[in-house]
Amino acid sequence: MITIEKLREFGADVDDGLSRCLNNADFYTNLVGKLTEDTMIYLLEQQLIRKDLDGAFETAHSLKGVYANLSLTPLTVPVTDMTELLRNRTDTEYTELMDKLKNEFERLCEL
Repeated sequence: MITIEKLREFGADVDDGLSRCLNNADFYTNLVGKLTEDTMIYLLEQQLIRKDLDGAFETAHSLKGVYANLSLTPLTVPVTDMTELLRNRTDTEYTELMDKLKNEFERLCEL
């Protein structure tokens, strides 16, 4: 079960996340918990494999918005880096950033 303390240990800026959720801890942890069911990271990975940079940008940008609004810093950092590269349609190797993002997502799911 995801708790405020576990999110702090994960590296989330819990105070900022809570402020965006009217300081309602149950609402905040429920929203974060719903992310563990999300499959957009895997869609992003497939788009990158196919070199669909336009689709990958849209997906990365959406993920960035969700993670940033919930102040999930360990997820926000790699997806922000990826989004900026994709914004410029940079055809580069995204494996390192994708691995970092997936590892942090798995850590979140383990909370």
